[in-house]
Amino acid sequence: METILDLPENRILNFRYSNFWTRFAAIFIDVVIISIASSLFALVFLNGYSYSSFATNPISLLVGWLYFAGMESSSNMGSFGKITVGIMVVSEQGERISFMNATGRYFAKFVSSIILLIGYIMAAFDSRHQALHDKLAKTFVIYKN
Repeated sequence: METILDLPENRILNFRYSNFWTRFAAIFIDVVIISIASSLFALVFLNGYSYSSFATNPISLLVGWLYFAGMESSSNMGSFGKITVGIMVVSEQGERISFMNATGRYFAKFVSSIILLIGYIMAAFDSRHQALHDKLAKTFVIYKN
């Protein structure tokens, strides 16, 4: 489904909201990248010390935050996973999001994860395919034209 969004500069942006499975593929790629980067960071800077759980690992938290917030606020408008599957993150106005907005979106993902990943799963059923963290950050994930 193609949507037309009226932008403040009187431009019209035609786009399609990314579906659940495309977003799932992107996050799978990103988790692999973050896991490798976190492991390398621990190996180089912490002499191989690592936590047993990815979810409670502060290194993964730091690497994930810098990775997602940096990539999604960049001119690429998406992480390597999103770039690979051809999607990007935009604001409600269809513009690139700021680093602060991307930071809020990243930490809002923890809210999406709290109860059995329901915040993520809701993207499969929402008409605009927004996950809970997208709604909180006022962002959309769309296909690149």
